[in-house]
Amino acid sequence: MEANKKGKFFIITGISGAGKTQALKILGDFGFYCVDNLPLALFRDFAAYVENRADLENIALGIDIREGERIKDLPEMIKTFSAQGFDAKLVFLDASDEVLVRRFSETKHKHPLAQELLVAIKQEREFLDPIRKAASVIETSNLTLGELKEEISKLLNVKRSQEMKVSIISFGYKNGIPLEADIVMDVRFLANPYYQPELRNKTGLDPEVSDFITKAPNALSFLEKFTDLIMFLIPKYIKEGKSYLTIAIGCSGGKHRSVFMAHNLAHTLAEKGFNVSEFHRDIEIEKKEVW
Repeated sequence: MEANKKGKFFIITGISGAGKTQALKILGDFGFYCVDNLPLALFRDFAAYVENRADLENIALGIDIREGERIKDLPEMIKTFSAQGFDAKLVFLDASDEVLVRRFSETKHKHPLAQELLVAIKQEREFLDPIRKAASVIETSNLTLGELKEEISKLLNVKRSQEMKVSIISFGYKNGIPLEADIVMDVRFLANPYYQPELRNKTGLDPEVSDFITKAPNALSFLEKFTDLIMFLIPKYIKEGKSYLTIAIGCSGGKHRSVFMAHNLAHTLAEKGFNVSEFHRDIEIEKKEVW
């Protein structure tokens, strides 16, 4: 079978309380098909299921100490998916005893081994030590959620600019602000092409409207400054663990100024390597584009 003809297959395991659930959520944001706590007795059935599903490109399994002795077979299970053509990896999350105690105290969760906490952590470490030695280890003691995402993105070889999906929407205030918007920008301060009879029935995607707006005072300087602001903010949001960012740009009717600005912002971000989609909500002919 051709090596790596599919995508990536990760088994996420580690010390209870070290962040396995959060790691799976992050992988889900990256488009992985995630299964938490799959009984390892069903592993062969799952492997056969995956082999017959060509649409499952990237997969992650969360496995923990509750699987008992079977968990020691994880390195061999990785080989099963490597043979199917996946880039397969065993990932082990760990944290210091002090941090684990604090996390269990904060969440009020019981340790899966259901013993005195420090005793349970010690026993779990001893039991999982062979797995840790065979895995890629992520130490989460001092990581924020955003930093954990950054560590996982390194395993995926994902560029920072591609970690976040940026959606840019143009809209008209007369139809309301998009509910999904994270950032809203009002461009009604610009000269309005609507009052030019020859431009009224066109949109901000038409060259004539683009020329009109480009020549308007402050239009290009605003676009440059707003683009710089967004490019400054995106890495900050990524670092905090945000996976999706929706930028809504509005004008009166949502057909001219907002469309021009949204389109040009999307084009510039795409050129810079960002993962961008463009949607014009209120123009007569709906246009949605993924860069």
